[in-house]
Amino acid sequence: MNLQQFLNQRLLDNRVENILWCAGILVSWLLLKNIFSLLLSRVIYRIIKKRTENLSVTEFIDLLRSPFEAFLTLVVLYTAFSFLRFPWWWNLDPITKFGLRFLILKGYQVAIIIVVTWMIMRFVDFFTLVTLHRAERTKSPIKSQLAPFAKEVTKVFLFILGIFVILGAVFSLDVSSIIAGLGIGGLAVALAGKESLENLFASFTIFLDKPFVVGDTVQVGDIQGTVEKVGFRSTRIRTLDKSFLTLPNKMLTDQPLDNLTQRRFRRARYFIGLPYNTPPEKVKAICEEILLAILEHPLTRNEQGQVRFIDFGESSLNILILYFVEAVVWEDFNAVKEEINYRIVEIVNKHGVSFAHPTRTIFLEVDDKNKDNVLRIMEK
Repeated sequence: MNLQQFLNQRLLDNRVENILWCAGILVSWLLLKNIFSLLLSRVIYRIIKKRTENLSVTEFIDLLRSPFEAFLTLVVLYTAFSFLRFPWWWNLDPITKFGLRFLILKGYQVAIIIVVTWMIMRFVDFFTLVTLHRAERTKSPIKSQLAPFAKEVTKVFLFILGIFVILGAVFSLDVSSIIAGLGIGGLAVALAGKESLENLFASFTIFLDKPFVVGDTVQVGDIQGTVEKVGFRSTRIRTLDKSFLTLPNKMLTDQPLDNLTQRRFRRARYFIGLPYNTPPEKVKAICEEILLAILEHPLTRNEQGQVRFIDFGESSLNILILYFVEAVVWEDFNAVKEEINYRIVEIVNKHGVSFAHPTRTIFLEVDDKNKDNVLRIMEK
């Protein structure tokens, strides 16, 4: 038997040559799929390189290599199995009727649509990175905030579009009738997802009114932190103790929100107490020197500093200290406040005065009869 006769032999109603072609294509793809997917990724990156804001090819490959590989795998499977046919004695129904042929065709078409949708979504991820990189370069917080939100909205749209394409193109259903039918059930869905819709509309309110952008420090109720992401349904905030909170967008629009980044100054207001036996001239001198130390600091507002002997406390002469610091970041504010507090301690010690602490004087009336007992108790 020569080679041609061997290749012309039939196995499961297929020529051996065709079976070898199918097997050869599949084995070659298993061995070379990483190379081909990597090569395709690099080629497409070169095509769009001018619009990538100099993002590395590694970032592009990390995102697109898997969907490219899946897409090429489907193409290779179609090419390989096109050399084969089902044995005639299986008596399979034609491809237009429900059966094995029909299921294989529809499954392949669904897989192609899913992989293409996946590929487009990864392109959306990549161009979101490009937008964020451009926003960082141009220092545009609005783009930094809008890009992740637009990515989520686009992905939801692509997901829904992919479902409609599968229903219409693969299963030949009337998509317009399906959309009309969804309108009938839309009210029930809206009621079931009432909170989700409220958060969605709240997210649009945040983007339109711009009460804050990514990177701003905000306070909502008792929660204070830095905004890291504004999403489709929620906003993520990094608090001062470095915990990561996820707040519904509706909460941010329903409650008073203080954007701490928008204010240029932070206020420091507190009291110190001096003992009641402090001479008035020393109290006055201490107040004047503390005020001078505050005004001389380069990060305080000179026209708004106050140091006043303002109150007689239960055990101290209370001095109000009030000033504003040109600091947006909480850590910078605390650093300035610490420097001024050290100066206050130095000034008070320089005048030979100590800080007051809670004291109480007790007067006892003792007659001669119980005098000895009271003295023994006090000695103990």
